Amino acid sequence: MRAFILAAGLGTRLKPLTDTKPKALIEINGVTLLEIVIQRLINTGYKQIIINVHHFADQIISFLKEKNNFGIEIIISDERQMLLDTGGGLKKVSWFFDNGKPFLVHNVDILSNIDLAKLYNFHNNTNSIVTLAVQNRKSSRYFLFDEGKNLCGWKNETTNEIKITRESSGILTQFAFSGIHIANPGIFNQMPADKKFSIVDFYLTIAPHNRIAYFDHSNSLLIDLGKKENLLEAEKIINRIL
Repeated sequence: MRAFILAAGLGTRLKPLTDTKPKALIEINGVTLLEIVIQRLINTGYKQIIINVHHFADQIISFLKEKNNFGIEIIISDERQMLLDTGGGLKKVSWFFDNGKPFLVHNVDILSNIDLAKLYNFHNNTNSIVTLAVQNRKSSRYFLFDEGKNLCGWKNETTNEIKITRESSGILTQFAFSGIHIANPGIFNQMPADKKFSIVDFYLTIAPHNRIAYFDHSNSLLIDLGKKENLLEAEKIINRIL
């Protein structure tokens, strides 16, 4: 199985910690965020991983070399010349997912004990081009789904902005996105010509003509480590993740 780890972000919410290192190398009880994600992927059966880099890219490359790529195939997607955002970053690595099988996308700053194997199997048993891991938790932004679990829109609680891209006659349910999802390679044929774009905006654009469903893992632990205030909480639960 193959996976993509998004690790190119600037980590601005983690400053000043990210003034001298990338957020992927921030440590929780001595273990980097990148190693935590990689080890969870390996434990699930992922043996081929591609990672995008930008901010302090050399440090990530050196770290992986020191770890001997954790004994698996790890490829670097270099975005040092231009940060491509989540959608552009995924588009750049489309060549890596040429085996026709679904693949995993995982943000490096998400700490969770979600059952990744169950997520993958759930996706394979649905007629979805993408399956988004979501939770029923408080957030500033939500995906909106209809009664058939189809992605229909997006909501920003801070600005009160609501974007509906797929028509629905029923009540829409909101879920917070977990920064983890499974996608089919067919999405690459629908991506825009732009080099830089958001994966969220892209999914909302294709939602009217594609089934994008959700996998509810509200009973799982999840901490967004893009927020500095969550680092201490992560130290308390890290043993339940690894």
